[in-house]
Amino acid sequence: MSENVKRAAKAPEEITKKDVTKAYLRWHFANEIPHSFERYLASSLLYGMMPILRKLYKDDESLKAAYKRQLLFFNTQLSWGGGVITGLMASMESQRAKEEYEQSEITMQDDLMYNTKAGLMGALAGIGDAIDSGTVQYIFIAIAVPWAQQGSPLGALFPFVCFALYQVLLGLFFARQAFDMGRNATGLMGSTGVKTAIDTLSVLGLFMMGILAGSYVKVSANLQFTISGKAFIIQNILDSVAPGILPLAVVMGVYLFYNKKGLKVTPALLWLTLILIVLASVRIL
Repeated sequence: MSENVKRAAKAPEEITKKDVTKAYLRWHFANEIPHSFERYLASSLLYGMMPILRKLYKDDESLKAAYKRQLLFFNTQLSWGGGVITGLMASMESQRAKEEYEQSEITMQDDLMYNTKAGLMGALAGIGDAIDSGTVQYIFIAIAVPWAQQGSPLGALFPFVCFALYQVLLGLFFARQAFDMGRNATGLMGSTGVKTAIDTLSVLGLFMMGILAGSYVKVSANLQFTISGKAFIIQNILDSVAPGILPLAVVMGVYLFYNKKGLKVTPALLWLTLILIVLASVRIL
């Protein structure tokens, strides 16, 4: 009877969505704090996973092994990569703990778990960076720019608060979905709903970039001449034919430079400044 009691005491506890939520929030807020060149963000992931691992592994040696497993090199984007992988690791560790407790064949091998993590962390980081850093944050900034120009503190606070809240909620959603889907969590990224959301945000982001360029890139032509006593002002003609064509030309010129030379921001700024200085000095712009 005592052996059965001891064995029951080592049984892994059930992992709930509340545990996954706690794990993601710990990862989220500790994300860059223990950053190191040897392990990058692995310490943050382990910190997030520790409460779950303690519920799963009652044996000290098994717990140490799980810690080491989650402490291998890891680097990904905060919400997309961090959310999916946190939920996925919680699900896989649950399966591993169950197999160890039942002393059955270990299908959830260390290599399988790390290779799954390593295979996802780069791909999800690319998606997350493109959507969050490249699109969503600029949407919030574009909304807040008019308030900032009017001197309202809301112009500075709105993008920060909204983007931070967006990432927390998005990461929690991915963590919970990945935990439910287990090893099939990679299918989450291929689901119709997520693809539609990505496409929608991408299109919306392009609209917002166009709005920003048209509203806040100020370029006008100074050229004017007189024919038969009638004054022709180039800027007025451009405004009547294609309003905002010069700001658009500047933005497209920078885009073509990036497309040809790569994302070399400093050379692009230097060339743009030089060209504008020359055109302004001859009173074309």
